[in-house]
Amino acid sequence: MTSLTFPPGFRWGASTSAYQIEGALDADGRGACVWDTYTAQGRIQDGSNAATACDHYHRFPEDIALMKAAGFDSYRFSIAWPRIVPAGTGAVEPRGLDFYDRLVDALLEAGITPMACLYHWDLPQPLEDAGGWQGRAVVGPFADYARIVAARLADRVKEWMMLNEPNVVAIHGYGTGEHAPGHQLGDTGILRALHHQNLAQGAALRAIAAEHSGLTLGTVLNLQPSVPDSDRPEDVAAAARWDAVWNRVSLDGVMRGQIPPLLAEAMADFVLPGDEEAIRYPIDLLGINYYSRMTMKHEEGHPFDVWWGEARCRRWTGMAWPVQPEGLYDLLTELRTDYANPAVFIAENGCAYDDVVADDGQIHDDERVLFFREHLEAVAQAAREGCNVKGYLCWSLLDNFEWAFGLSKRFGVVRVDYDTLARTPKDSYRFLSSVAKGGDK
Repeated sequence: MTSLTFPPGFRWGASTSAYQIEGALDADGRGACVWDTYTAQGRIQDGSNAATACDHYHRFPEDIALMKAAGFDSYRFSIAWPRIVPAGTGAVEPRGLDFYDRLVDALLEAGITPMACLYHWDLPQPLEDAGGWQGRAVVGPFADYARIVAARLADRVKEWMMLNEPNVVAIHGYGTGEHAPGHQLGDTGILRALHHQNLAQGAALRAIAAEHSGLTLGTVLNLQPSVPDSDRPEDVAAAARWDAVWNRVSLDGVMRGQIPPLLAEAMADFVLPGDEEAIRYPIDLLGINYYSRMTMKHEEGHPFDVWWGEARCRRWTGMAWPVQPEGLYDLLTELRTDYANPAVFIAENGCAYDDVVADDGQIHDDERVLFFREHLEAVAQAAREGCNVKGYLCWSLLDNFEWAFGLSKRFGVVRVDYDTLARTPKDSYRFLSSVAKGGDK
């Protein structure tokens, strides 16, 4: 096994998202979001909802204590837009800001650096009713919301991420319908949602930077190498198209201010003069969410005439996702060579398995431990070879509401009993704790 050694100052922690863990959806003036509506439509596979989830809204001190005990020094959490501006624009709910005040203060008291993400998929429903990410009307409200939150927290929160996985929002929320808001708008709907998230991100970055100095500003992208299922020309072309959609619209937008050439014609009707400069921003830190490579083939009838091919791997997670740690190494080295080696951190990396509570009351999740070890070996190798990687945050701290799968898929390094809400650290928690504390080499 490769030695798990990392550069001085390398950071360790976990990521979560508000909708997946907070619960308290009716508390303290919170407004409705697209996932509330989607859930109410009966579209969650196991019939569950996020009304309670992990009840982090009330139990966050316990969860912070778990991170502190693990030796984690960083925590990426998302701020719920509908808690702050319930209608998406207009009146501000002070009780929502008060909650994040308490959370941030508790993190700092525990010696944990807060990393705030402004948008992790909980678009206020009134904004979706007005067109959502299909149009420009959402751009100004997002920038205003960013300004409001930063005005309250930027004296203590120094690291700000704008979006989380805009590609997933666009493709699954507006293209294929497996995620909220559940639209099936095809290729154009996907590209419009990607572009308007890019515009909102650029506006929010500028809004915060105009009023605050000394902050680290960035965003979080789900980047996954897209490889062809075969060497057939049509499969090679399909993988390139999917790479443009999944990776390059978001990455090249913020990093280069460029629309991918493969998509320029398809996006011409809604990309206006000045847009490319508006979406480019010299971010300080790029968050990367990585789960696997994507093996793609040409198949008509799917978005961009691309569909899943046969992944070549030895193991699969409980989500039926391939385990391919080498893809993370490839991704980091590509950013080094092709994107001027930006400062990056792994913002999400993890896996769901069907955990079993053993007779001793513990969760011996050996498959998850192996997953983490192999991916950390890939990160360590990339760092040794000069990749500018600053830290690693696992997905996720807690088992949680896994979007359209509901409560049935467990990604946490801490088990949550959804009946009692008791937290039980798993073996994977202890493994990451050992690495974070320097004990597992």
